[in-house]
Amino acid sequence: MSAPCIIGTPTGGTLAFGTIPMIVHKMGNGYSCADVAESRKALIPVEVGEPTLQFYGTNEEANNEALLVKLELLDERKDLAHGSMVAQKKTLERYYNCRANLYYFKVGDLVLRKVTQNTQEINVGKLGPTWEGPYRILTITGKGSYELENQDGVKLLSNWNVTHLKMYYC
Repeated sequence: MSAPCIIGTPTGGTLAFGTIPMIVHKMGNGYSCADVAESRKALIPVEVGEPTLQFYGTNEEANNEALLVKLELLDERKDLAHGSMVAQKKTLERYYNCRANLYYFKVGDLVLRKVTQNTQEINVGKLGPTWEGPYRILTITGKGSYELENQDGVKLLSNWNVTHLKMYYC
């Protein structure tokens, strides 16, 4: 093996704007220092080629064993993560249910429906009514979701959530 040759020398005060010196050894692939200098092939910076303490401190067999142990414990870690997610969801559900005072209606109850931006009359402004109705509960379509009909028996097109309804007392 021949002695290394240095290609490029720094110009100016900093390396940022000059050329970076690189050390190239003659490899078994036939490249010489002159070939590398002309075509700029196979240049390895000194920083890349220097081994560090972290590199020398690792053992390939120990690293492979550690990776296999992590792979074996992967299913257990997934199960633990899933269990903690379920517990967190239950905690959030309990918190919501304690603070949400939702009133559930029965079929046939009379309710008022909250006026939203797409259901309010044109040009009524902020002095318009906030509730409209009364409407009769036709069917219960889900947890807190109801199908409504007006007093004439005409069914409304969409279902309404319990948060947008309140009991009508006549």
